[in-house]
Amino acid sequence: MGTIIAVCISKTRGTQKQACASAQLIADWGIQGDAHAGCWHRQVSLLAAEEIDAFNAQGAGVQPGAFGENLIVRGIGLRTLPVGTRLRCGSALLELTQIGKECHTHCAIYQKMGDCIMPREGVFARVLTGGAVQPGDAVDIVLCTAPLPLQAAVITLSDRCAAGERTDHSGPAVAARLADAGFTVAAQHILPDDRAALERTLIDLCDRRQLDLILTTGGTGFAPRDITPEATRAVAEREAPGIAEAIRAASMRITPRAMLSRAVSVIRGKTLIINLPGSPKACQESMDVFLDQLPHALELLRGIPQDCGR
Repeated sequence: MGTIIAVCISKTRGTQKQACASAQLIADWGIQGDAHAGCWHRQVSLLAAEEIDAFNAQGAGVQPGAFGENLIVRGIGLRTLPVGTRLRCGSALLELTQIGKECHTHCAIYQKMGDCIMPREGVFARVLTGGAVQPGDAVDIVLCTAPLPLQAAVITLSDRCAAGERTDHSGPAVAARLADAGFTVAAQHILPDDRAALERTLIDLCDRRQLDLILTTGGTGFAPRDITPEATRAVAEREAPGIAEAIRAASMRITPRAMLSRAVSVIRGKTLIINLPGSPKACQESMDVFLDQLPHALELLRGIPQDCGR
């Protein structure tokens, strides 16, 4: 069991949060009056008091809220908890949605110390049940017996779609098909055909958001800016070539141009990444090949024992 040490809010983004006597958590929104509340996955930020203590022991001298954290908690190793963990904070219930964050610009703390703990030690949550929180409230890990729904993301790779010059039809079609199959589509992105941007996004979704599945669409052909396979392989820890091979084999029965696909399928951590073609029709045909096999594959990645015999 842990304890809330401080509750902090800021009314304007980009400003340091200030400690307050109490706050009200609103379901599927965040902390009332806090600038970072909203209908997204990072409604509440949490940081372990022990990490702040260790950082201050190096001479940082930071006060509650300096890292942008809403709740400072003592007694729980927040960074070690997996996404999906539920925390009872006072009368409110939170669900962890992200572990750590990418630091886009170095804050004043980093400028002073050459380091900042929030990007690697901070965790983020959404509010399942609202309620009041204040320093001294207990924080308990709530055991959940039912498995979490399978979580997925869809990434469209297209210079023109990213620039707003063309409407993305493939990404929404893929997301709708996943939702119909019972997946929770936790994120959708439209990116230019930029390898570095795709690698960063894949790492974020795999490592910080810990999703089960990522489907990319576009950028798998011979054109000079078709970099999706290269970016996907760059972040991979293991390959899962059978999926891409099965898609190509099935697609060859539809069009001989399927042999020109360079799409790959790989694993990073517990996340399966599959490249799909760019057209909505080809995406649906590709998903026909593997969609019914995904629950078994993703349960294996989660570590759920399975009988693979037929």
